[in-house]
Amino acid sequence: MLSVVVLISGTGSNLRALLEASSDDAFPARVIAVGADREADGLAHAEAFGIPTFTVPYSSFDSRAEWGEALLEQIRVWHPDLVVLSGLMRLLPAGVVDALAPHLINTHPAYLPEFPGAHGVRDALAAGVTQTGASIIVVANGVDDGPIIVQERVPVLPDDTEHTLHERIKPVERRLLVDTVRSIATGDVDLAAL
Repeated sequence: MLSVVVLISGTGSNLRALLEASSDDAFPARVIAVGADREADGLAHAEAFGIPTFTVPYSSFDSRAEWGEALLEQIRVWHPDLVVLSGLMRLLPAGVVDALAPHLINTHPAYLPEFPGAHGVRDALAAGVTQTGASIIVVANGVDDGPIIVQERVPVLPDDTEHTLHERIKPVERRLLVDTVRSIATGDVDLAAL
């Protein structure tokens, strides 16, 4: 059974999908803890499923490196097989990435390497493209530039707003995340080989 720690910053819709999947006895992975960099609304999903939570507030530290050390310490308490960044809106310090790699994955609402960074949906609209997508990647020490595990295209409609487009990307992102975690757990995806 693959043990998973999920890190979030916001509402946790991807987290919820993973919690729902992992509550099924047939699913080969379990979320064992959920962490956040602030008081995130998504922590309520973990609490609803009886999953322990922890918060390492970024604002409580003098530097990103100090915050990263404290976050890594909290993650290591759980000895996870996999760490999932699911809407964590902070770049992890290199020391954290190096300590967890390659068992550290991220979801992103764009078809990488197109539109990396915090505003992938907005950037896709601004570029006037007819399609964008969702990606699951192995986290590396750049911005959304790690090896791609899986991705899928999502059309951009003529009347799309940032909100409507993001709402169409989210279900794809959730499905890809659940499928990826399952594939890692079953050995169909070998993160070290990517």
